[in-house]
Amino acid sequence: MTAALLGGRRAWLVWAAALSVYFLAVFHRTSLGVAGIIAADRFGVTAAQLSTFAMLQLLVYAAMQIPVGVLLDRFGPRRILLTGLALMTLAQVGFAFATSYSTGLLARTFVGIGDAMIFISVLRLVSFWFPPLRSPVITQLTGMIGQLGAIVAAVPLSAALRGFGWERTYLTAAALGVVLAVVLLAVVRDTPAGHEPARMPLRPRAVTAELRQAWSQPGTRLGLWTHFTSQFSANVMALLWGFPFLVTVHDLSPGRAGLVLSLVTASAIVVGPVIGRTVATRPFQRSTLVLGIVSAIVVMWTVVVLWPGPAPVGVLGLLAVVVGVGGPGSMVGFDLARTFNPSHRLGSAIGIVNVGGFVASLLGILGIGVVLDLLTSGSPAGYAAGDFRVAMAVQYVLWAVGGLQIWRYRRRTRKDLLHRDPQGYAAMREGRPVDAVA
Repeated sequence: MTAALLGGRRAWLVWAAALSVYFLAVFHRTSLGVAGIIAADRFGVTAAQLSTFAMLQLLVYAAMQIPVGVLLDRFGPRRILLTGLALMTLAQVGFAFATSYSTGLLARTFVGIGDAMIFISVLRLVSFWFPPLRSPVITQLTGMIGQLGAIVAAVPLSAALRGFGWERTYLTAAALGVVLAVVLLAVVRDTPAGHEPARMPLRPRAVTAELRQAWSQPGTRLGLWTHFTSQFSANVMALLWGFPFLVTVHDLSPGRAGLVLSLVTASAIVVGPVIGRTVATRPFQRSTLVLGIVSAIVVMWTVVVLWPGPAPVGVLGLLAVVVGVGGPGSMVGFDLARTFNPSHRLGSAIGIVNVGGFVASLLGILGIGVVLDLLTSGSPAGYAAGDFRVAMAVQYVLWAVGGLQIWRYRRRTRKDLLHRDPQGYAAMREGRPVDAVA
């Protein structure tokens, strides 16, 4: 495979086209958050019912990762991207016309299914079109630009809902999917010409065997626990509990709380490329980097939770910045999957890894809610600062489990690599570009 093909102009065009679909997927994923008040009126639901939309999408996204990974290995990223884009487009059309809670939930379920197909397909394209030294950086850029899409989309969508109404706004958002489908068909190919990987058959035995091999690879499990341990705290803050924690425990105004939470995303955007470059040049120290990031997150949460009374806004801002680094830290898990799995089962391995962070996020969000309910007898009006401090300690259980698993599987991964591929092991230790070694 020539340098012109790996990382050349065509590679950047393929990535840009696929990235535009991921940008749109993040837009669709977060579009309900901007329309929350309007949606509550339209569907006649309570705040608790409205939160079900977000939780359902998160659950569907996590549940679909391994099935989508299997399909990705069989059909390739181009077809899976097109399928995911079609599902999101049709689901948004349905959501535009939905007037009941049940039809709205159904539409958002299919948005989640389509969304689940996009990110890992883009990562699969990155692994085929870019050399190993660039792949970690491009992976971080993919996540960074996708999150930027959530920020950029919020203002125009909110304005459109006020100016054009519910149906026209969501139909316009759906129409963007049709445009991008044409771009995908014209630009994206699974691999450079002449370098197509073997396709995994969809026979039950073959699928089971490939999943078993991907799971049995210690590097895949190291990637899963990396994703599990690094990402969830940012989601806990951004998706549900960060805002009430900052307002209730630390007496921030809603405006200041929103500004602090925006630092979570801003931090991820700034730090992502730096982590990507570090991972590319120091592959042997990837798990050490992740453990350092997780340790910093734990320290900052400990400072804030134990702070006597409301913490200064500067300390809370620093918490948000450090927690935000966990997002790019979790992306290291995908690079571990790429390194330790051959191309024909990379989709399955990436799918396994991607489950980790979303399962941890669900456990964290639900665990904090359960503890708050136990402490306040289920009354949100009764939430007190002390209750929130205790509830946020649920995160320590997840960090402890995840951190121990990272430590455990990094030892297994290094031992396994040294046994199977001494040259690959030496290349990692010396910081040389690492291609798949499984």
